[in-house]
Amino acid sequence: MLGEKHSLLNEFPEFNELIHSLAKHDAHFKKTMQRYDDMDKEIRELELQNSPIEDADMHEKKHQRAVLKDELYDLLKANA
Repeated sequence: MLGEKHSLLNEFPEFNELIHSLAKHDAHFKKTMQRYDDMDKEIRELELQNSPIEDADMHEKKHQRAVLKDELYDLLKANA
């Protein structure tokens, strides 16, 4: 779905408290989460503008977001 938010709280509601805690107390998690949020916002804005970039570029951005999401998930699981 175009323009859908993929925030960590939307993606992993079961880790709600842990996400907030790590965002406050773990600098690496916070920095990675900010990069993920920035990437998600950029993708969402591009989608809502009918993707004024090449499909391959959009695919790469979505891939980068997925890599960050995987890293964040691994950090959440390690700290659960």
